Amino acid sequence: MNFTSSSLMIGVLAGAAAALLSISAGEPTALSIVLFAAATLPILIASLGWTNTAGFVAAAIAGGIVSVMLSPSAGLVFTATTLAPAAWIGHLANLSRPAEEIGGPKNALAWYPLSDILLQLCLLVIAGLVVVGYSMGYGPAMIGEIVNQFLDIMAQQSPDFQPDAAERQAYASFFLTALPIVQGALWVMILFGSFYLAHAIVRMSGRQRRPKDDVPASLRMSRTSLYLFAVGLIMSFFGGGIALIGAVIAGAFAAGFTLAGFAVMHHRTRGKTFRPFVLWGAYLAVVLFTLPLVFFLLTGMIETARAVPVSRTGPPSGPDNANDND
Repeated sequence: MNFTSSSLMIGVLAGAAAALLSISAGEPTALSIVLFAAATLPILIASLGWTNTAGFVAAAIAGGIVSVMLSPSAGLVFTATTLAPAAWIGHLANLSRPAEEIGGPKNALAWYPLSDILLQLCLLVIAGLVVVGYSMGYGPAMIGEIVNQFLDIMAQQSPDFQPDAAERQAYASFFLTALPIVQGALWVMILFGSFYLAHAIVRMSGRQRRPKDDVPASLRMSRTSLYLFAVGLIMSFFGGGIALIGAVIAGAFAAGFTLAGFAVMHHRTRGKTFRPFVLWGAYLAVVLFTLPLVFFLLTGMIETARAVPVSRTGPPSGPDNANDND
């Protein structure tokens, strides 16, 4: 898209808003995660509602402000894990081409598939976390120090809890592998949730170009994702840095398949009288027990697809959400 003064202005304002939210996050807490997630919204809204240029300018401005106000390392973390992925998926969501080119109807546009956006989101999260982990020296020494500090605090608060050296090593070994998995999964879900919310906000403002995606029907992972997920699982058994990268890959793609599994549930229960009970029951079970996530993960792995949303090129009376599956 053409670079305009409007794109520059929107990009600067969105970047400043994103940086403010990031700086306000402070130390890692539940609230800080919410603020980090919210920091992606200005980037995505600028991209989806205005231009790709606005989104990339916003990401650059936000990264620069955080680097100056906090530190270059903080700017790197924020850019690699949050800003760059948000700007890129906003760019992908704006991509379209004549539907005729893929066998669709004339005088219509085919938009970048939601499944491909989710695939690239997983890859971006993996790349960002690997870059950040390498730059910060993530490894046994770093995790051992963090775990020991945490256990010391726990021991001070509870005199009965006094882990010995073997127990400390067990805790460190667990967190060394678990943390990349959790971070990969959490960040994919946060960024996709932000994308979904930003798209809804842009639609309400009347500035949307991409038609509303039928998320329950079209949010699926591609077959390629199955192979990449398998590669990540295999890598996680090698040990060392390869295992840590494999853990990030496995966590990110597990989140993608789990999101697809939830979409399948929403799609399969459409029009059913028992739908509210199934949805509320499923989400409550996930919150209380966590284990049901495995069911949605497997469901997402079983049902892979690639749907292309199509819209009319002229002013429509409503969005045309017909999908072409392959």
